[in-house]
Amino acid sequence: MRLALLALWVAVIIAALVPALRRAHRPGPRPRIASDELVQDPVCGTYVVRSRALSRGGAEGARYFCSPECAGRFAG
Repeated sequence: MRLALLALWVAVIIAALVPALRRAHRPGPRPRIASDELVQDPVCGTYVVRSRALSRGGAEGARYFCSPECAGRFAG
């Protein structure tokens, strides 16, 4: 009899904890990935992600380059 009561209590406790444990392990919202704009190198015409491009400021505004070689050719 005691074993049956113990089994019943264990079943009730597990039934009460399962939903709480499922909520705890549910993944949250995914972090938003910032979309990065593509910019065109004025020398070779290659499109580069702005965060990876080399930027050089000038009278016309910022220019973005795919490599130091292109930036040097533009300046020279």
